[in-house]
Amino acid sequence: MNKVNYLCRVGWATYAEKVPLWDSKTGNLSDFTTRFSFIIDTQGSDSYGHGLAFFLAPVGFEIPPNSAGGFLGLFNTTSSDSILNQIVLVEFDSFVNSEWDPPFQHVGINNNSISSAVYTPWNASLHSADTIDAFIIYNASSKNLSVSWTFQRTSLPYDNTSLSYNIDLSKVLPEWVTIGFSAATGSNVERHTLLSWEFSSSLDIKEMNRRKKRNIRLIVGLSVSGVVLIAGIIIGFMVFWRRKQKAKERAEAMNLTSINDDLERGAGPRRFSHKELASATNKFANERKLGEGGFGAVYKGYLADVDMPIAVKKISRGSRQGKKEYITEVKIFSRLRHRNLVQLIGWCHDSGEFLLVYEFMPNGSLDAHLFGKRSPLTWALRYKISLGLASALLYLHEEWEQCVVHRDIKSSNVMLDSSFNVKLGDFGLARLMDHELGPQTTGLAGTLGYLAPEYISTGRASKESDVYSFGVVALEIATGRRSIDPMDKDSQMGLVEWVWNLYGRGDLPLAVDGKLQKDFDEKQIECLMIAGLWCAHPDSNLRPSIRQAIQVLKFEATMPNLPAQMPVPVYHVPTPSVSSGEPSITTSLQHGR
Repeated sequence: MNKVNYLCRVGWATYAEKVPLWDSKTGNLSDFTTRFSFIIDTQGSDSYGHGLAFFLAPVGFEIPPNSAGGFLGLFNTTSSDSILNQIVLVEFDSFVNSEWDPPFQHVGINNNSISSAVYTPWNASLHSADTIDAFIIYNASSKNLSVSWTFQRTSLPYDNTSLSYNIDLSKVLPEWVTIGFSAATGSNVERHTLLSWEFSSSLDIKEMNRRKKRNIRLIVGLSVSGVVLIAGIIIGFMVFWRRKQKAKERAEAMNLTSINDDLERGAGPRRFSHKELASATNKFANERKLGEGGFGAVYKGYLADVDMPIAVKKISRGSRQGKKEYITEVKIFSRLRHRNLVQLIGWCHDSGEFLLVYEFMPNGSLDAHLFGKRSPLTWALRYKISLGLASALLYLHEEWEQCVVHRDIKSSNVMLDSSFNVKLGDFGLARLMDHELGPQTTGLAGTLGYLAPEYISTGRASKESDVYSFGVVALEIATGRRSIDPMDKDSQMGLVEWVWNLYGRGDLPLAVDGKLQKDFDEKQIECLMIAGLWCAHPDSNLRPSIRQAIQVLKFEATMPNLPAQMPVPVYHVPTPSVSSGEPSITTSLQHGR
């Protein structure tokens, strides 16, 4: 912790090690997420300021002189808008500086400037001394930086609590960065308290550090006693580190051996050689690429020996989280059999590559039809897709031998076969749970816009959090609007809140997708939207089970009577604790797409 005293005050808290943002050798840009809890206490004063920010800056960046007050400890009068800056930040600004701020306190995302590129109002006084849980995601594929936040005690019905901004960080920031927090006060004061912090990255920080060290020769002049002391420390550290690495490698090897032993005995998915899959995809040629996600790309292939088109998911090299998802997907997904689940045909982990082979879906993903360039869907197909997705979820939650919580239900994971039958895919984040147990802490994962509010706050995945995601997809199907649309600059309101407002005013028909051109069943589309709102209820205790939702969608049960105004989320949040360890690489979060 650094503290600099000027007329006013600045405080920093930064991670002790540098963090890789992109890899100059491979060109890979890192996905990352960070989650932190903090308090801004205005101490009952009408005059307070100036705020707190999470920032990324070049390694070696220090607190600039005269950077207190509205500069938030990151800029000063000569650098506030300089093209030489290399700083990106998310700020919770509690004081209006007329020279560069909007005319209200705000949460903003700043690109190399003290002025926010995008922002939304907030009021520090109304939320004074409350714990704020913030959640920042960077999706390297879509180049989208997003932030969402919740208040534990002082949520207001009409508060906007999310923001997003498209930015290619590899063009703004260096390969290695310092990450941390900066807070500042001016002549007015307030108290800033950081309660907890977690950071996750798709690039393996240790591996990149090792690679960098191998390419640099260090020439150090030391006294004899210093050499002995430092050599002892280094040797001790290397022994400890090597043991730790070997343990991780043994665990991973055991997992892969277990996959081989378990699956090669059964009649399920088969093991492919790397040579077979390279041949099937024309050596993973760019023209075969179907799409790209946070942990790898998907390619179209063809198995000549069985005359079958396939889709091959290739996990990015160096992505530890991607490898974990590979193991999870093979171990869980290979055991599931249902007409509405994508079929896993095989796997491969030869030559340092991790590859998953699926049946090819000629009609692509649901989101491509709703928001992309694929052909629009008729209402009959949309309702069929809604029921198919619900059927897949019912199998996972209630009909298989164990409860499977998917944790990443979204329109881009809903695939469509040649007859537009639903095939739910991407089980890399799935978790097995006992049917009798309630929510379990799994670590936060999924996609912003589809995550239940209690899951964001507590990290506890459940059937109810899956049902919430299903509700969001149901609303996307009916309205043709994204859960969160970063390109819509006219409104920062999320889809659930937007539809709920129309429902409360009695204007639900205004939410219907215009591409349907009034060619739909009015009762069915009303039912789908109300069921979607019910599933996406902010209070998890008031959501239906997926079986109950299906009964409503099939008109076997009456539609629920929901409140006219969307309720404020209410849930218990465990007492936060300060995290002092290394950044974990255990979560997978993306911006809704």
